[in-house]
Amino acid sequence: MDLKTAVKNQEEEMLACLRQVIRFPSERQEAKADAPFGEPVRDCLLYVLEQAEKLGMKTCNVDNCMGWAEIGEGPEMVAILGHLDVVPAGEGWDRDPYSGDVENGNIYGRGTMDDKGPAVAALYAMKAIMDSGLPLKRRIRILFGTNEETGSADMAYYREHGGEIPVSGFTPDGEYPLINGEKGIINAVFTAAMNAAAPADADVCGAGAALLKSISGGTAFNIVPGHAKAELSCGEETARKAMETVYAAEKELEKEIAQDEEMKAACASLTEGGKSILSAKYDAETGILTVLAEGKEAHASLPWKGVNAIGALLFALKRLPVAGDAAEKIRFLAGGIGLKGTGDGFGIALEDEISGRLSFNTGMIEGNGSEIKVSINYRYPVTRSYEECAPKLIGEMKENGFVLTSEAHKPSLYVDKNEEYVQKLLAVYREFTGLPAEPMCIGGGTYAKAIPNTVAFGPIFPGDTVREHLPNEFWELDKLYLNMQIIAEAVYRLAN
Repeated sequence: MDLKTAVKNQEEEMLACLRQVIRFPSERQEAKADAPFGEPVRDCLLYVLEQAEKLGMKTCNVDNCMGWAEIGEGPEMVAILGHLDVVPAGEGWDRDPYSGDVENGNIYGRGTMDDKGPAVAALYAMKAIMDSGLPLKRRIRILFGTNEETGSADMAYYREHGGEIPVSGFTPDGEYPLINGEKGIINAVFTAAMNAAAPADADVCGAGAALLKSISGGTAFNIVPGHAKAELSCGEETARKAMETVYAAEKELEKEIAQDEEMKAACASLTEGGKSILSAKYDAETGILTVLAEGKEAHASLPWKGVNAIGALLFALKRLPVAGDAAEKIRFLAGGIGLKGTGDGFGIALEDEISGRLSFNTGMIEGNGSEIKVSINYRYPVTRSYEECAPKLIGEMKENGFVLTSEAHKPSLYVDKNEEYVQKLLAVYREFTGLPAEPMCIGGGTYAKAIPNTVAFGPIFPGDTVREHLPNEFWELDKLYLNMQIIAEAVYRLAN
């Protein structure tokens, strides 16, 4: 049987498996003794390994951190790297984010594109190779990760415990034609102690103190936050003036946005329907003033495609008479974080010709009257270094009372486009699409950084709408099936 026919024969069974895989709400949760990244993603891993075994593959569960399935024989191995964990579903969905619904030629749910869809397609591409009877000179192994979205500790565990390194391979967790460069990624958490009960700065918007009770926003490092909120305790007169100030800040913000084409485009969907980016309301019974910011979610590698609700909230809060040194912290963060997502507020706006600008995303903020914590994801260009940005940011934060409490760093990656396996993958893409096939560099991070001799290859085609990490994630079935064909041919050529 020829390989294309064998892949076609797997479509129905693959789709049924994928629908079930999507139904596992495999966001990272609290670690348990037998579930290092939470029970839902562990259960998803167990299900997929069970399916692989039923398909006739050799399988291995690496302590519920990750697992793999393999076909073929030989001393060398080529790999496909997929992951079963997902970012939080977040708000704004029109349906159950874990439904796995199939409607109008699409499959819906968190993970359909990133990365459950490609991973399950790859599993059944391997089954098609088995059914085709085509010879293999190398083994083909698919690695199923469970921690890609929050650090790739799963692949580190695999390597630390003797996991075999492939001679070549790819992860279908990026874009076509092929990604041979990935920016360095840093996730940093900074915490500052505050004395919110000290006298207010009366010069900000008139006399009267507003005591910061809480501030919150965002769901993950790698998502531009769509919502942020602050609650302040104050009297009615202070609240009235504060709400006027928030309204004025909204107008000022609109003017600032109108002067920047990227920000203007990102905000269009928010403002066209008359929706306010900033708003405030006061509850006279509780004495609580609530300030709300509405943003637009986007992947943290492209923060200029979204509107950071935390940045917008701070834009308003810095104008209010916030009590104590909370005011200083807010003004500092507002100036540093800003809205553009390039790191210029902290003096780290690096750039190169190969991969473009540094991206900067304040993904989460959490605080009360005594402490405030910010979680930042920033990505430096492939030809620049950690030393050119991280020490400067850490120093600026420390000078203003924010201590680095955790940091995770994935160095940048660059693979020569003339590598043999890179050229094989590009050739497969050209043959299936008839499109030009030049590799690219991205701001996103993939398992290619964690496992040597691999690159990101697919699943998103040029011109496709970016839906991963966003509400109402879905994937067109025809593109899902085309990916299965490309993956099958690509990994077959790498194995021969």
